Amino acid sequence: MTYHPRSDFMAVMMERGFVADCTDYEGLDEALLTPGQVGYIGFDATAKSLHVGSLIQIMMLRWLQKTGHRPVTLMGGGTTKVGDPSFRAEERPLLGPEEIDANIAGIRQVFSAYIDYGDGPSGAIMVNNAEWLDDLNYLDFLRDIGRHFSVNRMLSFESVKSRLDREQSLSFLEFNYMILQAYDFLELNRRYGCILQMGGSDQWGNIVNGIDLTRRVLDRQVFGLTSPLLTTADGRKMGKSQSGAVWLNADMLSPYEFWQFWRNTADADVGRFLKLYTELPVAECDRLGALEGAEINEAKIILADEVTTLLHGAEAAAAARTTAREVFERGGTGDDLPTLTLSPEEIGDGISVVQLFVRSGLAKSGKEAKRLIADRGARLDDAPLTDPGRMIDAAALTSPIKLSAGRKRHALVRLAD
Repeated sequence: MTYHPRSDFMAVMMERGFVADCTDYEGLDEALLTPGQVGYIGFDATAKSLHVGSLIQIMMLRWLQKTGHRPVTLMGGGTTKVGDPSFRAEERPLLGPEEIDANIAGIRQVFSAYIDYGDGPSGAIMVNNAEWLDDLNYLDFLRDIGRHFSVNRMLSFESVKSRLDREQSLSFLEFNYMILQAYDFLELNRRYGCILQMGGSDQWGNIVNGIDLTRRVLDRQVFGLTSPLLTTADGRKMGKSQSGAVWLNADMLSPYEFWQFWRNTADADVGRFLKLYTELPVAECDRLGALEGAEINEAKIILADEVTTLLHGAEAAAAARTTAREVFERGGTGDDLPTLTLSPEEIGDGISVVQLFVRSGLAKSGKEAKRLIADRGARLDDAPLTDPGRMIDAAALTSPIKLSAGRKRHALVRLAD
């Protein structure tokens, strides 16, 4: 749609490509002209780290704070026990309380890199929905909250309808998820005056339910804003790479590997990603995204530097860039490459190169590693590797060796001290 926002936040969201849909553009825009408005995004604790698929939402919270408002990061300690069924073919595995708490502790590490927590007018708030969901009385909840929901309407939402149309089971447990998420919005409005829920476009139905519930119970107007579900130019879901999920926590994916993910962005995605994942001026993002030939590679390095600096800091970004230059331009090993450290006991009389490719993360399975070798895509210390049966003993690891899968993915293997 064509809408010309007056608030700084909505101007940024629309200019940089963050907006898929909004429940009331004019109403939200008007509300955001007053500083200190509260908006939230919920993050279920299904893993110990978020991946880059969540980064667009984190950047929305960052921009909300930078334009004078107060972001809430809602940890789904309660809703994770149910699992969001939105656009999933099957039920999520159920996690226990200890695993959920451990995942929340891991996820929390990322947010402080992007937003500032505090008590000021724009100080971010972190809250766990287990605070109110864990102690709900079932009968009271059904009577006070459940009566506001029409099953007919819930069945019409695309996230549910698509599952039923494929004749895939939707458990009663999962069906309750949208009610719980709606209750989150109501509770955050009641506690903090929260007027805005944001999320990916797959959350539209859940967000609309929360808006309707808050209006019915508290007679207050609140708003919803969704971002597009991103895929890369080659059609892959954002957050995935050839070697798996691109995690945000450094202990699950090294800053170098994170930097390299962005450096490997497809040419067609560079301008769009610069707008979404960096704070460079829009005109500069457009200029860099329009470069062609060898020049687009410089734009990709800028993208990788900017995104890595936001998450891991400027030193980590500089180290990753230096390592990449050493590996790709000078044929060196690179001090910052992902490293597999093996004990003499693990090596024993020798360990196969196939196992090394799997354990270093360069291949998902032995079959994939063997195919990589057969296709002449594997290298050992920059020399072509042709024998999948080759064994590496402890003597060969007196100094680190470098494994390469194609031209862009590398890892070191070293012997433990």
